[in-house]
Amino acid sequence: MPLEVVTFGCRLNIVESEALKLQADAAGLKHAAIVNSCAVTAEATRQARQAVRRLKREQPDRPVIVTGCAAQIEPTRFAAMPEADRVLGNDEKLRPESWAALVRSNSLGNADAPAEDKLDVGDIMARTTLRAPVTGRFAGHTRGFVQVQNGCDHRCTFCVIPFGRGNSRSLPASDVIAQCRRLVEAGAQEIVLTGVDLTSYGRDLPNEPTLGALARAILRALPELPRLRLSSIDAVEVDDTLRDLLATEARLMPHLHLSLQAGDDLILKRMKRRHSREDAVRFCADIRALRPDIVFGADLIAGFPTEDEAMFARSVALVEECGLSFVHVFPYSARPGTPAARMPQLPGSVVAERAARLRMAAGAAHERHLAERVGRPLSVLTERGNTGRAEDFTLVRFDRDIAAGEIVAVTGHAADGKALLAA
Repeated sequence: MPLEVVTFGCRLNIVESEALKLQADAAGLKHAAIVNSCAVTAEATRQARQAVRRLKREQPDRPVIVTGCAAQIEPTRFAAMPEADRVLGNDEKLRPESWAALVRSNSLGNADAPAEDKLDVGDIMARTTLRAPVTGRFAGHTRGFVQVQNGCDHRCTFCVIPFGRGNSRSLPASDVIAQCRRLVEAGAQEIVLTGVDLTSYGRDLPNEPTLGALARAILRALPELPRLRLSSIDAVEVDDTLRDLLATEARLMPHLHLSLQAGDDLILKRMKRRHSREDAVRFCADIRALRPDIVFGADLIAGFPTEDEAMFARSVALVEECGLSFVHVFPYSARPGTPAARMPQLPGSVVAERAARLRMAAGAAHERHLAERVGRPLSVLTERGNTGRAEDFTLVRFDRDIAAGEIVAVTGHAADGKALLAA
């Protein structure tokens, strides 16, 4: 059985999985299974543990290696699993020498090895520079992903990710541009900039360049790049250069995914967020005035501790007030060691019911978004499976076979609730 990588969680993990797969393969680790875990919710961690058990059950002789945020935060818990052969930290997984050492190890695959012998997890908080994963263009993908930032200096009360990713670190612009150039030369038509706290980019670098300055530098250095896209951002940190680029640069895609989390000011304060409800609404209105074709997505949490029905209703209303088209709904999940886990919790049934209602509001908003695009010309980057993404991230399904990796002009003739349909 060939090397297998099972990835949970964010776009950043997807990028890193591609890099660690290349490194493990280059080291000669041909028949292992790697679980790149996520810790954003308790359910994500549970799924990672379940995957470890499944992989070992399917092929008992295959080494199973666990890495990612859940492994970084709870290393001994994963090392105690008899199905896990090795646990690598988030920094260690991006070191070629880590994979070379695994190949040389006599204990890999030894079910009787002590748990402490399975651990290769360092202090992520001690990392002060970014070890950026270097990948090629993903097989079969028409977009390339570049990690420009990792870690987070903020401490939202519900979040454990800083303990899995460390403090904020940025990749110098010259290194970012070099990676982008390689992807463009490999045929990528679109590049997506990723990070844990993307809009904090540059604060740890000399002269403190901003995300806007980085985006401008990429577009200037690569005039042949058709599309540049940003992953999730924090609206309160958006700099003036980025605002100007959104208003003037057609190659910067008109789609922003915002880390909003809630629509009630008291809940936002208890989350230790740095924006108010009014800030979020004003930001969307201001950017829409600069770029009328802009489309917004957002992360929202349902059932945060102490949230009452009126507070929740303000989060639901935020979907319409901000004009959100793509909403990721997270039922609140208490993470051990976070301040929110010590707050008065809501019953699980209430959290689930509110998450379902919020998803209904999000689904209705997305259906309106699709309906508004029926009959309108769109520029679509085609992908595998006869699908593609418009500039505003609208999913388009084609009624015919179409080659991946082309930018085509289409007009949708209908929508199915999840995608626009085009001939």
